[in-house]
Amino acid sequence: MRTTVTLDPDVARFLHEEAHRTRRGFKAVLNDYLRRGIRGGRKAEGGPFKVSPHRTKLVPGVDPARLNHLVDELEDEALLARQARR
Repeated sequence: MRTTVTLDPDVARFLHEEAHRTRRGFKAVLNDYLRRGIRGGRKAEGGPFKVSPHRTKLVPGVDPARLNHLVDELEDEALLARQARR
């Protein structure tokens, strides 16, 4: 079925970016998002999401006991920066 739809510029940009990112056609991306919206965000096909873990080796010099240390430092810096702006 063919129909004409006028999209807001930000929606059109999002759909074009999604089509480019997923290497699918604009029409396929638009139809997929319309189906999800109609069904309340649920996907029509497919089973539960499955994670495929893999083994990896740490880079020499990385202490596995301190992996969250950098994240903690960055969060602290962001909090201090927010407080300083107030």
